[in-house]
Amino acid sequence: MNEITLLKYQGLGNDYLILDPEKNDLPLQDRKIELLCRRNFGVGADGILYGPLREHGRIRVRVFNPDGSEAEKSGNGACIFAKYLLDEGYITGKKIVLDMLAGVTEVEFLREDGRLMRVHMGKPVYAGPKLPLLGLEGEIVNAHLRFCDNAYNSTCLSVGNPNCVIMLEEVTPQKAKELGPYVEQAEYFPNRINMQLCKVVDRSHIAIEIYERGAGYTLASGTGACAAAAAAKRMGLVDGKVTVQMPGGSLLVEIDQSNDIYMTGSVEKVGSFTVAENFFS
Repeated sequence: MNEITLLKYQGLGNDYLILDPEKNDLPLQDRKIELLCRRNFGVGADGILYGPLREHGRIRVRVFNPDGSEAEKSGNGACIFAKYLLDEGYITGKKIVLDMLAGVTEVEFLREDGRLMRVHMGKPVYAGPKLPLLGLEGEIVNAHLRFCDNAYNSTCLSVGNPNCVIMLEEVTPQKAKELGPYVEQAEYFPNRINMQLCKVVDRSHIAIEIYERGAGYTLASGTGACAAAAAAKRMGLVDGKVTVQMPGGSLLVEIDQSNDIYMTGSVEKVGSFTVAENFFS
């Protein structure tokens, strides 16, 4: 096997490995993704970004969870991959449109070094096949759903990937880790789902804890922050400009009058890693 080199970036502690097919010859398989993402046995990450892939004049990136499943979208992943493209000289200028499984995502650099950016995340969808839901009809907004023999005030929505936002008076890492597996695997969600536990601090601040489908407990999530802010706004609990506090730090989420979501966040490069030739044997 030829030498494999990965680059690692993080946004608020939400870290990704970048596997560039133009610089590496490694067929992606579930087992290889799992091995690379394992923190005690591999390089360690919340996922892998595979790209750039060039299609129809645009750049595509595939997002893989640590369990090998492919995610439709990642907000922090879009930021990280845009920064990588800028660092490696693939792109110049202030904007880049990325293709992901869920569609296009536009990233605008707010600093020349690309460490701060604003991302157009699209519009939230509260019903339909993008979620999808079983045994539930119409929009699920502030509805009582049962998980682990208890009812929780839940809002289900897609921001490119499926999310279940649960409103609580207090949110903790322990609660997210305890409840997350039940929500992710609940029979309501045939394709599994991401969970955010959300506490409204005031009309411009919320705090969330995150349990991601295929990844588990994470310190931050761009799509998770956007989903929680959109759910809170839909319930009339916050205004259109919301600071979302997560264990890894804060993101600014703005929802305009057309219901388009914009996320502002930062990215840092961690370093590069060369994988041993016998790592996958």
